[in-house]
Amino acid sequence: MSVNTENTIEPVAATWRFKLGIALVCLAIGMWLCVPLAAWAGVPSTRIAAITGVIFIVNKILLLLVIAVMGKSGFQQLKGKIFGVFKLAPDTSVGSARYKLGLVMFCLPLITSWLEPYIDAVAPGLRPNIWQLQLLGDVMFLASFFVLGGNFWEKIRSLFIRTSRVIYTPTAE
Repeated sequence: MSVNTENTIEPVAATWRFKLGIALVCLAIGMWLCVPLAAWAGVPSTRIAAITGVIFIVNKILLLLVIAVMGKSGFQQLKGKIFGVFKLAPDTSVGSARYKLGLVMFCLPLITSWLEPYIDAVAPGLRPNIWQLQLLGDVMFLASFFVLGGNFWEKIRSLFIRTSRVIYTPTAE
């Protein structure tokens, strides 16, 4: 991958360094399989905690090694391929019905998780404590960002920028 004068990234052929970097990334991800395998094998919890700490540190070292092996351009290309799948176009606009559905998908899990402790305190046993429903809420919340489109992500992002300002542009719907 090389950078031209217009700041666009051009892919390069997969060299041995790029392939070795991908292998190191796979190794870093695969190392985490040791934790459930150790638990399954009956390893004591203190040793599993130690294994987890070592894997965490080794993963950071492997990430630095991946960058060193691949180089900046190779790492940028890998990052682009991995995160390109999740990239939302910032200028996409969605229709009214899709936006309303996305807002329901965004707000419903937040409201229910906020109310759960109060419902349990007022009426214990009223709310089913099923992990599948909690997982459904988490998946719904994450999916709402894709349903709402890139403009909504920019709105959320602007919450964390102190100097951002709202510019209201009325549109006919």
